[in-house]
This record gives sequence, C-alpha cells and structure tokens, in this order.
Amino acid sequence: MIVKPERGVPMNIKLLALDLDDTLLDENSRISDVNRAAIQRAAKEGILVTLATGRMFCSALPYARQLQIDLPLITYHGALIRTADSRETLLHIPVPLDLAREAAAIAEEKGLHINVYINDRLYVAEENEFSRYYQSIAGVDVETVGRISTFLRESPTKITIINREGTLLKLRDSLLQRFGSSLAINLSKPDFLEITDRSATKGRALQFLAEMHRIPREQVAAIGDSYNDLDMLQYAGIGVAVANARQEIKEAASIVTESNLNNGVAVFINDYLAKHKEETCE
Repeated sequence: MIVKPERGVPMNIKLLALDLDDTLLDENSRISDVNRAAIQRAAKEGILVTLATGRMFCSALPYARQLQIDLPLITYHGALIRTADSRETLLHIPVPLDLAREAAAIAEEKGLHINVYINDRLYVAEENEFSRYYQSIAGVDVETVGRISTFLRESPTKITIINREGTLLKLRDSLLQRFGSSLAINLSKPDFLEITDRSATKGRALQFLAEMHRIPREQVAAIGDSYNDLDMLQYAGIGVAVANARQEIKEAASIVTESNLNNGVAVFINDYLAKHKEETCE
C-alpha cells in the first residue's frame, strides 16, 4: 500500500465508503472472503461501512446483506440513498424529465443502447447484447419498452449509455458541453456512460451520510477506481484508490492500495486498523 508522503493521512476513521465494481468485487462480481472478513472487522472496531455504487439499489442490496451492513446505501452514483434494512428512501435526486428525454434522443440518433432506471426498475428499448451484458453484471431483470425518449413520462433516477466501440469519451464531451451545468456525466467503465442530476454524485451523497451521523470529513475514508469515484475520494479525509484504478484517480488519492483482484480493500482496512491500534497504544 502506497501512502503519499506529501499528504497528511488522518487516523480515527469513523465512516468508510466502498465502491463495488472493480474495487470491492473481483472479476466474477464477488466479495472475497478476505475482503469480507476485513470489512466485518472494521465494523466491530466501530467504523460505519457503506457501499457507494452506480448500481441499482436492488443490485447493491445482496452485497450489503453479505456484509451485514445496515447503514444507508449510496446507489445510482449518489442519486438514491436508501436504508438496507427498512428500504427507507433518505435522498432521491432524479434526472429532470426534459433533460432525460433530450439526452436519450441524442443517444438514439447515434444508434446507442440506453438503460433507464425508474423506481429501481430497469427499462430498455429492446433486448440485445448490451442489455444481456448489463444483466450479467447487475443480476437484475429488464423490461422492454421501445424508444426510450418516447417512453419517458417520469424523471428517471439515472440513464446509462452502453457502447463498446470506443465512442463514449467523445459523446461524454459532447453531452457535457450541452448539459454540463445541469447533469453529471461520467464514465464508470470504458463502455458505460452514466448520466445523473448534477447534484447526484457519490461525493455529495457521502457528505450527506457523514453529516447525518455527525462525522467530520476528516474521519471519512472512501475507496474507488473510476471517474465517478473522484469527488467521493476528494471529499473524504482519506481518499483511497485501488491499484487498478484509472491514473487520474490514483493521482487524486492520498493512498493507493492493492488492486481489486489482490484484496485492496482488505489491505487498506487491515493496514489502517493495525497502524491505528499501534498509535493508540503508544
């Protein structure tokens, strides 16, 4: 684990937020026994642990149950915060309907696949390789509804545009030019372009949870790998990037841990707790 010497790293962490895909989860979208044990150890030490993911709530919930997390979960990149136990919605910031329709129409004109999420349900125009690919990752059902821009009658929680031909960076820049003042538009994976309301980000959602629990940002840690994790890592007192993170994310982090395939979450937790205990006992 690399700790950047130029950055002060506070101890006494009280809240830990974990990204799922390519951070906590392995290549088979599973939580390793090593990571699970470390997270449960952290919880026993009094650290509040939550998940901060772009996934749907229904897709994140099974992981929370595996970890026995009862803290509210940050889902849809921060657009929805809902409790794991009672499923009470604490925060919901959907994409404005007019902007959602316009963004969907732009993607449709380019022949791109669109996922749209309403009331924690996933809608697509038609079943295809992209909808099946997403289902294989998220483990959720889809409903086919025809042209998305026509189907939309309610503000969606999130829109995802999926494409494997390397065109999403150019589309992201184009959409940011058009909607940048109103929408957050990020790549969560090279082939997933995610659109939420501008105020619906992981960083703002993490701040919401920290303030709800009266935890100062200096006592917050967050671990992630991609662009949609950036403001979360910047908000946290300790921003941690896994070794497989994008270069920009590693540069922004105060700590770089091992990769998701080498239990980077556990390495950070175990090293942090061990060091914290040593300093407490001195």
